[in-house]
Amino acid sequence: MKRRTFLKTIGSVAGSYYLGSKITFGATSTESKEKTAEMPNRTLGKTGQKISIIGFPGLSLAKQSQDEDTKALHYAYEHGINYFDVAPTYNQGNSEISMGMGLQGIDRSKIFISCKTQMRDADGARNELERSLTRLKTNYFDLYQLHAITRPDEVQRALGPGGAMETFIKAKEQGKIRYFGFSAHTRKAAMEALKGFKFDTIMFPINFIELLQRDFGKNILEYAKEQGMGVIAIKGMCGGAWQRGAPRTRNNWYKALEKDEEINMAMRFTLSQEPVTTAIPPGFLDLFYKAIPVGKSYSKITESEIQKLREMAKSAPSVFQRMEQRVALGDSSKEPLYAGSPHECCPYSTA
Repeated sequence: MKRRTFLKTIGSVAGSYYLGSKITFGATSTESKEKTAEMPNRTLGKTGQKISIIGFPGLSLAKQSQDEDTKALHYAYEHGINYFDVAPTYNQGNSEISMGMGLQGIDRSKIFISCKTQMRDADGARNELERSLTRLKTNYFDLYQLHAITRPDEVQRALGPGGAMETFIKAKEQGKIRYFGFSAHTRKAAMEALKGFKFDTIMFPINFIELLQRDFGKNILEYAKEQGMGVIAIKGMCGGAWQRGAPRTRNNWYKALEKDEEINMAMRFTLSQEPVTTAIPPGFLDLFYKAIPVGKSYSKITESEIQKLREMAKSAPSVFQRMEQRVALGDSSKEPLYAGSPHECCPYSTA
């Protein structure tokens, strides 16, 4: 993007900047600093880092123009979002590229960038880490995670000799990673990781349908609390799996809540579960924008609201039960369960 076009896009949000910089993206305006305080922050477990209770979904990027992505990223920062989540599998890597360009003009030290890898071997993870750093125009990630682990053997591969964690540890020694984490979609894989390594954070689906109907996530939350881990909640706005024959309101691998009242209750339910630190909305900018006022006006979910959610959950099919059944049966098939899922689109390295 040309310098003149970029300045026109971000207007008064950014001060000076240097597109080639890998540490400081630039100064922020007084207005931006004042708005940052409006979004509540929580401490991300034992890391001690304060992050916004609503995170920015990098999956939402590269679905529209770079100008729109840049405006969204700066809008997020203006409204107190300092946690930015992304992964190389999001939109074939274009989300990383877009975020790297769009965060220009924001002081790198004021934001927390979280990235991931689906590679389970050391070489694959190292290559992906270096590429992600280049795309994000930074020389370190605040948090780097094993992405979308589903089966225990994936964890064993990542933790074992020649596994991805060798790259993680070496990268931390080099100053390229500050904290370690993982994201998981089954309880069995999550517990394998939790007991196999002292991670700083866990990213896990904390959703009213899954938790109220199946206690899915309850043991994960309990363990994380005992260990002082930060919990990054995903799928807070999930309205369940698509039912067969039902019309799809958007191109997504699960049904997302659309009504403001339902979004408000669902996200507040997720944020009310201890020790959840932050919640990441689905990968659509319009849904992210709906999550911002929920975060700013956050109050703990009430018992009467939980009852409403319980009724909603009764008719909503689970998204993660099929994954857990596959793991329980020992099915190692790599055929995706959900078409369009960014977590199942790319086979991880087993070399």
